[in-house]
Amino acid sequence: MKRLLEVSGVSVTFDGFRAINNLSIQIGQPELRAVIGPNGAGKTTFMDIITGKTRPDSGTVTWGEKGVSLLAMSESQIARLGIGRKFQKPTVFEAQTVSENLGLALKNRRGPLDVLMYRRSRRDTARIGEIAEEIGLSAQLARPAGQLSHGQKQWLEIGMLLAQDPQLLLVDEPAAGMTPSEREHTTDLLRRAAETCAVVVVEHDMEFVRRLECKVTVLHEGAVLAEGSLSHVTRNQDVIDVYLGR
Repeated sequence: MKRLLEVSGVSVTFDGFRAINNLSIQIGQPELRAVIGPNGAGKTTFMDIITGKTRPDSGTVTWGEKGVSLLAMSESQIARLGIGRKFQKPTVFEAQTVSENLGLALKNRRGPLDVLMYRRSRRDTARIGEIAEEIGLSAQLARPAGQLSHGQKQWLEIGMLLAQDPQLLLVDEPAAGMTPSEREHTTDLLRRAAETCAVVVVEHDMEFVRRLECKVTVLHEGAVLAEGSLSHVTRNQDVIDVYLGR
């Protein structure tokens, strides 16, 4: 597996509080990785650093085979590299249909004139159909996104990220607020996505993480506490003490 992302020796301090403390993580391509840990462990800040929202005080964040530094790039430049992020609360265009949401997300030219002159091609229509099938919303294509269930909105947002042909997907607590069947569909969806790109999932629901069947990184006080399979890290006494025993 080739290395896609390397976070090395990264530290971040907010008002004297060290949110990230000499953090080092490598993500391969393709790979599915779960990131767990107690509140305040640095999970969100870790994603903020990768996407350019937060600048670290020290350390390096490099991308791809050429080891390009992400720290010199803006959030939009990082997004154009193929790094997509899904926040906990779904952000879809509620008045637009599922089909229109996916169409807006497709990786086409984005200039003002391009958007005004856009006419959906057969290739775009076919791609929208493929993604809708992948996320389980083929029957909902003509429906306004605002009418979807919470879980379906989450899938639509994941589909909108997949429409951009990402190399890395960062997904924040996808299981929150979902029914058991929706959670099951979401794990299947993320596992399939990880066959072609890297997917990093931050999650509190341990049963959801178990179903992902992937490598797990445990963060605590801004650093990696343990790493390995879920069964491996859940037997680690430090992990039990700071996280699982709570």
